[in-house]
Amino acid sequence: MFSANTLSHDYQEGKALLYIENLTEGKRIQEIYLCRSRKGAVSKNGKPYENVLLQDKTGTLDAKIWDVESPGIEDFDTGDYVEVQGDVSNYQGKLQLSIRRARKAVEGEYEDKDYLPTSRYHVDEMYDRIIYYIDSVENEYLKKLLESYFKDEEFQKLFSYHSAAKTVHHGFIGGLLQHTVFVTRICEFLSKQYKVINRDLLITAALFHDIGKLRELSRFPQNDYTDEGQLIGHIVVGVEMIDEKIREIEGFPETLGLELKHCILAHHGQYEFGSPKKPALVEAFALAMADNLDAKIEVFTESFEHLKDDNYEWQGFNRLLDSNIRRTHKDYEKK
Repeated sequence: MFSANTLSHDYQEGKALLYIENLTEGKRIQEIYLCRSRKGAVSKNGKPYENVLLQDKTGTLDAKIWDVESPGIEDFDTGDYVEVQGDVSNYQGKLQLSIRRARKAVEGEYEDKDYLPTSRYHVDEMYDRIIYYIDSVENEYLKKLLESYFKDEEFQKLFSYHSAAKTVHHGFIGGLLQHTVFVTRICEFLSKQYKVINRDLLITAALFHDIGKLRELSRFPQNDYTDEGQLIGHIVVGVEMIDEKIREIEGFPETLGLELKHCILAHHGQYEFGSPKKPALVEAFALAMADNLDAKIEVFTESFEHLKDDNYEWQGFNRLLDSNIRRTHKDYEKK
């Protein structure tokens, strides 16, 4: 399907980054991490200190600056890449870094993709698949609508590197693109399997279904809800974005526009899942099923990706899947 995304792990003349997931208690480190947050606090005895949250693509690390007046602590802020020196300890069952020295790293000392979660697949290959689907749409109005967004260079850049969620699923660079491609692939299969489905409408709806997330979520490294996302949400924003372009296409059939917008409004399937409408068209129903399927399987995938190969233990109750989950055994003869 798509080839795996291989990332550079090198910076500072070939020094390999020590990822957060590989840190151990008692280790003294000098590494560059992304600062997710930096906040002042006061201890019980009235002494000021700072809480710092560090991040790389494998996770986050709680850190403390106990001596805030130290000359070794240079200026840095949320969103900066920071070289930190300090000792890793265990506090209440979690690793914590005591920062002794810190400085803001300069461009060239780090690689963004080492610090931000990234799709397992190559972005360019996935976007080529988007263009393939657009070129396969026969309806001239739907094709023009798709091209007005997806063949725009600035939009392509934004869409390719945006996430599809803050934390739930596909919350990584390229997540929105990956989710869109996978949902559209499922919809393509459904359109071949069931002749009642209008393929052009379903493929167009699949490609557009989460377009509103470009405005619901901020870009990395923040990847957090915007005011528009909090107040309106990606479903309604997506319909607004589609309607904006429809109005620019002369002769766009009114009924076709309504049907497309209904698919977007209903793609979460149920009111309790945030869907303004329930599916009233077979294409809307198919899209809702495809969206849910890809989201749920990605939840399984992300839950298992950091497990050791021989770990077939139950992983506990997963709220999103409403079940206790584990991986499937690979070798049944040994069980």
